[in-house]
Amino acid sequence: MPLDDLRQALAERYRLERELGAGGMATVYLADDLKHHRKVAVKVLWPDLARMLGPERFLREIRLAAQLTHPHILALLDSGESAGWFYYVMPFVEGESLRQRLAREGPLPVAEAVQIAIEVADALNHAHQKGIVHRDVKPENVLLSGGHAVVVDFGIARPPVAEATKLTETGLLVGTPQYMSPEQMLGDAEVDGRSDLYSLGCLLYEMLTGSPPFTGPTLQAVIARQLGTPPPRVSAFRAGIPASIEEALVQALAPNVEDRHPSMAGFAAALRP
Repeated sequence: MPLDDLRQALAERYRLERELGAGGMATVYLADDLKHHRKVAVKVLWPDLARMLGPERFLREIRLAAQLTHPHILALLDSGESAGWFYYVMPFVEGESLRQRLAREGPLPVAEAVQIAIEVADALNHAHQKGIVHRDVKPENVLLSGGHAVVVDFGIARPPVAEATKLTETGLLVGTPQYMSPEQMLGDAEVDGRSDLYSLGCLLYEMLTGSPPFTGPTLQAVIARQLGTPPPRVSAFRAGIPASIEEALVQALAPNVEDRHPSMAGFAAALRP
């Protein structure tokens, strides 16, 4: 993104300092909130995605995300459009993402991995009760701060299935196949909270073993493995996993949505001692 143009577009409210990270859909910047005198994270959508979404859909999803108030959900502070840039603003969290932690340390202690999964499940359960499905649960979207997990990017600017296909064809990867449910990767536009449950199962599996349950060189290869083979049991890679945790994971990773836990609350309950 042309940073000088972006700085000028947001200059009345935010002073952009530096880039914090970038993905297939947006770039995140550390900024000064000039009105409230605080550090914030400003997430700016890529122009191709912004044009495809349009302002009405972007604002509709922002309004939904603004309803979420939970200790394990990163709050939405502000949003808007300026000079063609779509952006939204979140608190700046001191800490690191779960992805950074896994890249540095590999598999986590069992008790800590389970606690992170329970906190993420509680956050997702809150969103599902309000009719919001995250659709992109992955290590990059879980922040670790003060010993707790905080989930970011609840359903904001996720393009519809047909549009996501167009974006992928143009080289913008939307979503991460290793964490997406089979029904989401197959293009089901009506995915519900059990799709997020599958993704959280992949997340916990990686926290315990160091790798997601299904990987492959292409989207098609990942789908084929998801639908054609059961995930390897975590006990095959790591000793000392409680049987109750392993069985909860097996159910969460069921390829048939009807075979999974009926809700995030049920999954969290199955993980608790």
